Amino acid sequence: MPRAGLAPRWLLLVMPLLTALALLAGCSTALPPQAQPVAPPPPPANPVGPDLGKQLTVAVDDLGTGFNPHLISDLSPVSTEVASLVLPSVFRPGPGGDPQLDTTVATSAKVTATAPFTVSYELNLGASWSDNAPIAAEDFVYLWQRMRADPGVVDAAGYRLITDVRSRAGGKAVDVVFAQNYPAWQRLFNNLLPAHLLKDAPRGFGTALSDSIPVSGGPFQVTALDRARGQLVLARNDHYWVNPPVLDTLLIRRIDPTGLLDGLRTGELPVAHLWPDQPTLSAVAQLGSRVRIQPVAQPMVVQLGMRTDQGVLTDVRLRQAVGALLNRDALIAVGTSNGVGGVRDDAQLYAPSQPGYHSTAPAGAPIHPDAGLANQLLTSAGYQRGAQGRWTLHGAPLRVTVGVPADRPRFLAIAQEVVKELNAAGVDAQLVTAPGTALFTDPTVVPTPPSLAASASASPSPSPGPLTGPPLPPGPPGVVRPGHGTHGGPGLPAAAPAHPAAVPPAPAPLTPRAAPAAAHPAAAPPAEGQPVATASAPAPGQAPGAGPSASPTASSSAPPAAPPTPVGVVVDLTVMPRAVGADLASTASSNYGCPPGMAGVAQPARNSTGFCLATLQPVLDATLGGALAPAAAEAAIESVLWQQLPAIPLFQAVTTLVTTPKGDQLTGHIGPGQLTTGPFVTAPSWQPAN
Repeated sequence: MPRAGLAPRWLLLVMPLLTALALLAGCSTALPPQAQPVAPPPPPANPVGPDLGKQLTVAVDDLGTGFNPHLISDLSPVSTEVASLVLPSVFRPGPGGDPQLDTTVATSAKVTATAPFTVSYELNLGASWSDNAPIAAEDFVYLWQRMRADPGVVDAAGYRLITDVRSRAGGKAVDVVFAQNYPAWQRLFNNLLPAHLLKDAPRGFGTALSDSIPVSGGPFQVTALDRARGQLVLARNDHYWVNPPVLDTLLIRRIDPTGLLDGLRTGELPVAHLWPDQPTLSAVAQLGSRVRIQPVAQPMVVQLGMRTDQGVLTDVRLRQAVGALLNRDALIAVGTSNGVGGVRDDAQLYAPSQPGYHSTAPAGAPIHPDAGLANQLLTSAGYQRGAQGRWTLHGAPLRVTVGVPADRPRFLAIAQEVVKELNAAGVDAQLVTAPGTALFTDPTVVPTPPSLAASASASPSPSPGPLTGPPLPPGPPGVVRPGHGTHGGPGLPAAAPAHPAAVPPAPAPLTPRAAPAAAHPAAAPPAEGQPVATASAPAPGQAPGAGPSASPTASSSAPPAAPPTPVGVVVDLTVMPRAVGADLASTASSNYGCPPGMAGVAQPARNSTGFCLATLQPVLDATLGGALAPAAAEAAIESVLWQQLPAIPLFQAVTTLVTTPKGDQLTGHIGPGQLTTGPFVTAPSWQPAN
């Protein structure tokens, strides 16, 4: 069922789009001729084993980048849905969205002391992982330790208040001690991870769940992932201690738009969950009564994160100027494919689908471009605009490096539009792609090329493309100069010039910045035509950015075959997801609070933008501990964030759930589900299609 209290606002924004698409439906159900993608070779008839038993297939357009629901880099519809079926949670959202105790995991959870604040959990004696290891106190300890120490995690604030996790009853009872009162304690210890497998794995928390979840504590378990063929297999967990699922196998299959339409038309695909572009959704709507279409709000806002702790955007005037130069409407249109993939977000804390959301953007916020305000801010910071229209400081250009995860097509399209707009406004903006695990956590990143799928799909063109694209243009990996984005993206011609002579020469690659000091805007760029250092993968055992800095000039006597020195790039602005769904206090403190001092943690992880404001921190602390009501704190926090601008929110992602009449029958009329669990939470009761 839809989340109570959510539909009236954001559904009113989304449903007219779906209605309009349905009204545009013509006699043909095929994509327009110019939009027909090249269909990839069909997958083998039985790609994952000799017998999948009683199964149901669900179509998706992306399998996501990983399956750790606690990492910002892994946020995706599929990771949310897989976590809801595989990982145990002490509390899950009830019909109204409020946390309810999951008695299959814990038979009791309550506050047992106030000095110090202590919560005691009695775990279900039958709860175990699929390898027969008990779900126990060590899983609580592991999640607590990782959430308070590792960077790039989702909603860490509550875990950072914990001072001790104590085991009782052979690990089947847990006492969690806090440094202060924490009213939102029921939102902790959801999606527990198997400590006995991950605690000793190198970087286990950050990478071990990239391609699987090794064991299950839920009704299903991940048994196979084939990214090349685009298939994820969830099998029934035979060690599940409560009612087992009806299905033997839930097959999640990535499919292109043409295959999607054919599968829905023929009934081969009873259920599809997509983040479609406008032509794909329009074509699906043309199927009429053969499908039921529902929007699904995702627990994710797409935003522009500003790096506030190093680089050029440490100056709040520069952050405000960048916001004033950007056309936020255009960025939202690109990212949502003109509204079918998201709802505009005009607040820093709540998302449009959450109760309590309202626009908090004040007058002067970066809602629309304001060249006059940008000029005023840049001039006050010492910059001058030269005869060529470029902004400089002491003769050096204002340079902003825009980062984007290498494997997120929509994010790449937004980043390309940002680069195009900033360059048009006189700012030397350059694009860097890198893995999200590094981009949201590390001081510098080593650029990597965007994936072929991202390159093909990042185009703002309304035509849905195939899952793979043409080869990337030559150049240094992961670095895209103005006007030379990946294939089909903003800044490129719609089609390749007919004559080779029409292709402009490739410009010099970006000079990576190896350290924060090198990011100063006064650092002069190399002269045009001079060789520059390029970023490459680090040597084995060497961290990105380690070793001597590469010289921006190359000696004519240097051996031509010598590999470039690995150099990290400081990213100033990042297109990134922000998790939503937690309470206001946890969201505000996790995303915008200063790293707290914690016993046993030598260097607490910063938040994703490095934002820390001493004058705001007391308000965040008081709200997190319950001394200040969230409703009373919201206005003050929002006002500071819009003024300081560590991030510019763009839109809340909204996916589309499509079912055929047969799919509705097999799933019991599947609905969007709760914000933080998604529509697959009822999968244990689904019936097989075979």
